[in-house]
Order: sequence, then C-alpha cells, then structure tokens
Amino acid sequence: MPSFKRNCFTATRFPRTGLALATALAASLSMTSAHAAGEVEVLHWWTSGGEARAANVLKELMEAEGYGWQDFAVAGGGGETAMTVLKSRAMSGNPPSAAQIKGPEIQEWGELGLLGELDEVADAEGWDDLLPETVADIMRYDGQYVAVPVNVHRVNWLWGNPDVLEQAGVEMPTTLDELFAAGEAIREAGFIPLAHGGQAWQDATVFETVLLATGGTEFFQRALVDLDPEALGSEQMIEALETFKRLRELMDEDMSGRDWNIATSMVINGDAAMQLMGDWAKGEFTAAELTAGEDYLCAAAPGTADAFTFNIDSLAMFRVEGEEHEAQQALARLVLEPTFQEAFNLAKGSIPARPDLDMSEFDACARQSLEDFQRTAEEGGLVPSMAHGMAVRADVQGAIFDVVTNYFNARDMEAEQAAQRMVNAAQAAL
Repeated sequence: MPSFKRNCFTATRFPRTGLALATALAASLSMTSAHAAGEVEVLHWWTSGGEARAANVLKELMEAEGYGWQDFAVAGGGGETAMTVLKSRAMSGNPPSAAQIKGPEIQEWGELGLLGELDEVADAEGWDDLLPETVADIMRYDGQYVAVPVNVHRVNWLWGNPDVLEQAGVEMPTTLDELFAAGEAIREAGFIPLAHGGQAWQDATVFETVLLATGGTEFFQRALVDLDPEALGSEQMIEALETFKRLRELMDEDMSGRDWNIATSMVINGDAAMQLMGDWAKGEFTAAELTAGEDYLCAAAPGTADAFTFNIDSLAMFRVEGEEHEAQQALARLVLEPTFQEAFNLAKGSIPARPDLDMSEFDACARQSLEDFQRTAEEGGLVPSMAHGMAVRADVQGAIFDVVTNYFNARDMEAEQAAQRMVNAAQAAL
C-alpha cells in the first residue's frame, strides 16, 4: 500500500516550507481580526437551488441565537474554485471562520496548525455517541475534533424520470448490461438516455461508479484509495475504463461544460431519462416540488447495490478568538442538532450525519440510503469517494481527474494508455 505525505497546498504546487509556513500563518492569524464580533464567515459551495436553500437553514438558526452570518459562497459543484479561494485567504492570514472542507484535506489543514479545536462542544453534546466511528474519524485531527459533519451523501445513485422510461418501455436498470440495453430503447423513443455534464469532476463521478460496478468494493479500495499500482494498471481497470467510455453512447453531444444541476433539470423536464449522480441531485427534485417514487425514481447505480460510495460534507473551523470563537462554537453545535440536521438534509437530498434521528419526514430514497449506509458499514461495502475528495489528497485526485476526463473525451486514447497514466500519476505523487 503506497504511503503519501499530505500537503493541502500541493494542488497548486506552492513550495513547501513546513513549520515556517505554519508559524507565519499562525502569527498572521493572531494579529488579524477580519470578522465582526459574534459573527462567522462561512465559505462553502452550496450554490445550486436545493443547496442554497439548505445552507440558508443554518444561517437562520445562527441569527435566531443572535449571531451574525457572513455568507461566502463560491460557485462550482466540485469545490475546486472554493478551495483555491480558501488557500489564497489562508496564505494572506485571513481565512474565514469556517469552511467546507472534507476528507483528507481536513488532515492537511490540521498539519499546518490552522484549525481550531471543537472538543469542548463535542464533549458537551456527546458527539462520540452520536456519530458513527467512520464519520467521527474523518472529523478529527490528532485525536481532537476540528470539523463537524453536515451530512452523508451517497454518490452511487441512479435517478430516473418514470414517464420517459415508460414511454421507452423500460424500467430502471440494475446492471450495466441493462443500462446499455435501456439506453438503446430510450434513444429510439426520442430521449437522451443519460444526462451528464462534461466537467472533470462529473466524469470522475461516473467513472468511479462504473469501476465500483465492474470491480467491486475491494478493487475500488485498492485502486482509488490505496492507489495500488498493480490495481491501477490491471485488466480490471482497463475493463472499467472501456465500459466507462461506452457510456458516451448514452449521452448527448452538448454536454461539455454543463453544470450538474442543469443535467438534473434535463431529467426533471423529461428531456433525459436518467442521471448518474450523488444524492445532492435529490435536492433539485425537491426544489421542483417533485415526489420520490412518483415523479422521479432512485436506485443504486447499476451493479452497485451492495456498496455505498460516501461523500461527507463538513465544516472545518479555523482558529479564531473572542466573540468570533463563541459564535464559531455555536455554529458547530447547531450543525449537529436535530433541527438543522433534519432541515438541511431534507433540502439537500442527503442523510443526517447522526443516524439516531427520526426519518419519518424523509422520503423513500433517503430512508433507503440510511439503511444501506448502516448495512454496508457492517458488511464492508462502504467506500470513500475519490471523485468527491474523500479518498486521496487534492493533487492526486486532480491527476486522476486529468487522466479520466482526457480519456473520456479523446478519440485516440486507448484504455491501456489511460490505465498506465493512472499508474504514473500515483507514482509521481510518492
């Protein structure tokens, strides 16, 4: 299993200065007070319709307790732009109070000594008992809470328009073979089989779902989490890449640059039959006042019913002092309270980070997601999403994105070449 040294600035290749950088930033932070007393500035990329509604819930809860909320929303579904902005702010010694940071990047920011501890509020609220260990581990740095989970997303979902499927005479596919067969019928009926946005992170989302379907969770772990060169260059990887590229046959020619929520709207409006996308897509169906199981359908992505690719949104807290620190602690507390967990996840399409909540107000898709999360956690089918920053550090993820999207859009690149480029990308990161 390869071992990688993490560095949150490697995605933009800033020079490493180790302790000197951390010390300089910490000193700058101690001298800078960019935020008003009792106010938090929150950087996030919840900017689509459903996401914005969800984020506004937290703002309202903070304001109800007398704290200020300075919204710092940076558009971009995969969060790459937001992370670039955050790094710039941190380098100038002026990070926000809280930022949407997740997965390995929480550890990277922690290594720089910039994150504030949340153990006081965590102990008072009993986070250790509330959170599944898989979730809690990701929120800690050096044994201490530095971030709070907002939700748990399932990435490997398939969404469908029942009217379009009915007109094509097909049902929601449960295997990849059924997906391709259904696609032919849907195309003949005059619809786009699979809505997709031609952006690197969306390509990677579909790719990792196909890899999970063709290789299973153990292979997924070896290839996209452990970055095992043998797995990355294997016949299984080549098969996954070939199947992934076949999916272009089910997409339209105008997908380049399309945002994910626009692709979701194609399913909502009946232009397309299906979409492979995480359950944040459900927030768009909810915003359109559609009912799960009636107006739209959800199912585990074909071939992945026994697996759960997770993406956990979380807010990491930067070190602040005084009344801003008090407001920040209140923010962390409110994030895990039932009021916000329920309201946010109902709007966002995800499931609560704490599994003890009453799910009666959630739709069938969310209840199935929570059941599958708990089941796969016990059975070994729970895997972190590479495409959504839960598996590898940002620079490695970016290298894989480049290979995947270039292969998907190139006419002259063979699967064997793409697999070898993945091996090279992983080895270059050592």
